[in-house]
Amino acid sequence: MKAELILVGKTNNKHFQAGIDDYVGRMGHYMPFSITVIPELKNTKSLSEQQQKEREGEQILRLLQPSDTLVLLDEHGKEYRSVDFAMWLERKQQTARRLVFCIGGPYGFSQAVYERANEMVSLSKMTFSHQMVRLVFVEQLYRACTIIKGEPYHHE
Repeated sequence: MKAELILVGKTNNKHFQAGIDDYVGRMGHYMPFSITVIPELKNTKSLSEQQQKEREGEQILRLLQPSDTLVLLDEHGKEYRSVDFAMWLERKQQTARRLVFCIGGPYGFSQAVYERANEMVSLSKMTFSHQMVRLVFVEQLYRACTIIKGEPYHHE
């Protein structure tokens, strides 16, 4: 199974980016993993929140293949403990050819993206910046891989 993370807008914080790069590098040991960045929209002052979500949504949907399993990182998604997320990921490895995670823009996802999504996952009931959630997610994905392999990264 291949995994991909689609992001809207680049990661501006160099410390977060360094952490993301570290975990992405480690992930290659467990599965093919890549990050695709959709450029931020230009001239957004003339666009409503809804128009921004729709334009970002069109770009997200263009990147997907019909057979992809799309998982949105969304505050209304299902929350997992790390061990349970690892079990979920292990099941997906058996059924999905390409597992695509997506972190939307500042206003979330368009209705079309919600309709295309197969599942939604929430990392916490707390709110994190879009920059920070990227680092938290790749760390949790890496942690899930180490749990699946029975490696000592995760302690209970």
